[in-house]
Amino acid sequence: MNFIGLDIGSSFIKGAVLNLETHQLQQIHRQPFPNSIVGLPPRHFEVDPQQLVQQVRSVVEDLHTVAKNCAGLLLCSQMHGLVLTDSSWQPLSNVITWRDQRTTLPHLGRDKSTYEMMLEQITNEEQRQLGGGLRAGLPIFTLGWLAAHDKLPAGNVIPMSLPDFVLAQLCDSALSPGIEPTNAAAHGAYNIATADWHHPVIERLGLGNLQWPPMRTISDVVGVATINGKSLPCHAPIGDHQAALAGAFITDRELSLNIATGSQASLLANEVRYGEYEIRPFFDGQLLNTIVSIPAGRSLSLLVNLLTELARAEGIVLADPWATIGASVDAIEQTDLSVNMDFYAGTTPSLANISNIRGDNLSVGHLFRAAFQRMADDYTGCAKRLSPDDEWERIVFSGGLAQKLVSLRELILAKFDHEYRICQSTEDSLLGLMTLALVASGKAESVAEAMRLITTDDEWPAE
Repeated sequence: MNFIGLDIGSSFIKGAVLNLETHQLQQIHRQPFPNSIVGLPPRHFEVDPQQLVQQVRSVVEDLHTVAKNCAGLLLCSQMHGLVLTDSSWQPLSNVITWRDQRTTLPHLGRDKSTYEMMLEQITNEEQRQLGGGLRAGLPIFTLGWLAAHDKLPAGNVIPMSLPDFVLAQLCDSALSPGIEPTNAAAHGAYNIATADWHHPVIERLGLGNLQWPPMRTISDVVGVATINGKSLPCHAPIGDHQAALAGAFITDRELSLNIATGSQASLLANEVRYGEYEIRPFFDGQLLNTIVSIPAGRSLSLLVNLLTELARAEGIVLADPWATIGASVDAIEQTDLSVNMDFYAGTTPSLANISNIRGDNLSVGHLFRAAFQRMADDYTGCAKRLSPDDEWERIVFSGGLAQKLVSLRELILAKFDHEYRICQSTEDSLLGLMTLALVASGKAESVAEAMRLITTDDEWPAE
């Protein structure tokens, strides 16, 4: 039995055939995610919904031609995406992604932004119930901005997540798209304590007239698509963060450090316990205590781009600057150069800086060793915030940078007295969809059981 797994990321739409018998990823296909619509006002980031659906359909059709005995489609997506639809799930707006920051603009000429003014209407206790991760760019605040600017359409309007909209468009006979909790929480309006929409907050923010979709599970078939002339059952989509950690096979008492373009530190939890972190839904009734937006690959790339700018201007493209960077860092045993990589601070003033510069330490090796040291310090601080009493036993490294940069891992491990393991697949989100497809197909009763089925194989799933 095969499933098609699809990951709608910020850069690429990526899919694979999920072989549920061999637990292998096969025929990985990808297309670029559509560019933002040009000519939008400042801090707006919108994508043509039909262009997105067409590109997703193209990937699905290509995979379907090589997927024998295909029994279903399961997808994950970049989180915090929003599309307004009518009751027939036809788009009433463009796709508004997490990169849209219009809510940071002054609210109707006032001193405060829309985000700040809406946040003042939510109590501290309610902010905790909403997961503690409220920030500009979440759909709940974008909806408030649209309402304040009289841009919410009239009638029955559904605030759909990006993947639920795509799925509704793919399906010929949508049963009821609904929304799975990992994507509901990404809207910023999900009550962690009740596992449902936070209706009191929604009403207070003036958004109670919207048609908030019901909760679904990954086992629910929410629609049937006709692909290449054949019916394909489609299951409720999930968030890509949770998919990636399912693909890292995270278990209790493991600290997950996902280090790629973005970075997160996470621990599983079996009950709600508030702290200096976000709480997100996971699977099997568990929660994810997590710290996101930790400076990582995106910030490191800014340094790489600076150092290679002159070469690019001369038409020279370096084959693999990271190989040179890794060797240069390895050649430096220690550095007193200091690098704060908080280059993307969002609405708060950036504290990013490179300091303590001298003539003998301003080099590639010193610069990146200092950056790696700062990252190691950041992860140490995150671990203490997630578990002040150090209630975990092993580090799980995942993500491209964690897998490739030995010197970075060594600097992190020097801060901890714990065992560790490294996820050997770079396709953690697709591998997470494999575990969830085992549950959706009935081959496993839980995500934990699906993880055990895959990890007891002799080899890791092929890419």
